[in-house]
Amino acid sequence: MKKKVAILGGGPNRIGQGIEFDYCCVHASLALKELGYESIMINCNPETVSTDYDTSDRLYFEPLTFEDVLNILEKEKAEGVIVQFGGQTPLKLAIPLMKAGIKILGTSPKSIDIAEDRKKFKRLLENLGLQQPESGTAKSLNAAIKIAGKLGFPVLVRPSYVLGGRAMQIVYDEIMLKEFMERAIEVSPDHPVLIDKFLDDASEVDVDAICDGKMCVIGGVMEHIEEAGIHSGDSAMVLPPFSLKNQIVEQIKDATKKIALALDVRGLLNIQFAVKDDKIYILEVNPRASRTVPFVSKTIGVPLAKLATKIMLKSTLMEIGFTKDPSLNYYAVKESVFPFNRFQNVDAVLGPEMRSTGEVIGIDKTFEMAYAKSQLAAGQILPLQGNVFISVQDKHKPLVYNVAKGFSELGFKIIATKGTGRFLAEKGLDVKVIGKLYESERPNVIDYIKNNQIQLIINTPTGKNPKRDIVSIRTIAVHKNIPLITTIRGAIATMLAIKKMKEKELDVLDIKTYHMLKP
Repeated sequence: MKKKVAILGGGPNRIGQGIEFDYCCVHASLALKELGYESIMINCNPETVSTDYDTSDRLYFEPLTFEDVLNILEKEKAEGVIVQFGGQTPLKLAIPLMKAGIKILGTSPKSIDIAEDRKKFKRLLENLGLQQPESGTAKSLNAAIKIAGKLGFPVLVRPSYVLGGRAMQIVYDEIMLKEFMERAIEVSPDHPVLIDKFLDDASEVDVDAICDGKMCVIGGVMEHIEEAGIHSGDSAMVLPPFSLKNQIVEQIKDATKKIALALDVRGLLNIQFAVKDDKIYILEVNPRASRTVPFVSKTIGVPLAKLATKIMLKSTLMEIGFTKDPSLNYYAVKESVFPFNRFQNVDAVLGPEMRSTGEVIGIDKTFEMAYAKSQLAAGQILPLQGNVFISVQDKHKPLVYNVAKGFSELGFKIIATKGTGRFLAEKGLDVKVIGKLYESERPNVIDYIKNNQIQLIINTPTGKNPKRDIVSIRTIAVHKNIPLITTIRGAIATMLAIKKMKEKELDVLDIKTYHMLKP
């Protein structure tokens, strides 16, 4: 009789629960079959491949609650259960199931708890000589105010053990903090709220790695296009990094391996870093599959989730034959797809709470063309001529100058609101200044958009209270399908992509051809 292993899926379908986790669950089931095990899938999402009748040997279409899962495992007498492929939902069941006598395959629940418990995690990083942003934990409003006062606003706040950055927010003052604490206690009443010093204008980096307890191999280091503070499920990412120094990338790899071995990870590991002033900070460690695993796996041509399943069942990286960090001779860009055009009057700006509902990949030998392909795949038709509208907050005006200059040199006409336009004109750029929505002069920016006189919009959010006209601009842009860029780094990447598209025609190769390109 075959031995049985159960896999916990991602649960109900909702924004924040990436279908990427389902990819990992399916690969786990395939790996179990290869190893001669009977696979038992426990999931309750009819939209997934993991719940197809022929994916696993046995399927339980049941809620992912402790009681339901425990009943199934006791009935099936499984060898153990895999919790690290379904995202945060099954991860929360690891410790209760272990206490009930269920064997958790892969990384131990104790290690998972160290990564999730802020105080234990802080001690671990201190022992390894690694940095993280200054932080604290609070279970009450008074404690939160005290910590935020010590760190200084803005701070990044979130409940622990939540999905897709739910209820995560950048908080700018005590009033916002009070509102957040009321919501956070509803979302996660049994766990403290995590409060981090927000690293403004830092670069964010994601790393996916695989570890067998003795050796750790880096699957991929992904540099976010957007600045830190935007949820990793929403950020565009490039693999390998396109602007980080080699020295920084090596430090990130070294830190990842140290953490993986210290936590005794058996399977997959995801770490999010911030890079500011050539210093690296650890933002978050997830000893589980991340939503970037399918992207990394397809880019490098290695099925990481399948290999991780074999490691959980006592294989080693040496036995599997995956012992060297992959090196690429091409770039892959993951871009997110958003549902903004299906919702009226929703501000199409990104933040720490996940909003995307899908993703695409663009691959090319150059970063610029890979980014261009990713935008086309996501439905953003980048213009090769026309008018670019620019309106950014004060601190971004010096940064947007080179972007505006670049578009101007490519033949685009620059249109801007008064503050941004005045700054760019003083720097010597030819700029047409137009009125905002609620100013008396016409035509204003909305008139230009409605008359199809604007082909691209660069608009960075202004912090805690966006003005009505700015929200309207972003909303109308989405419904008119005008490319909308809300970060400076995104604007730079878009300008470079358009420049490359004007220089050469887009070509297409199948993914296996890229895998065969030698570094």
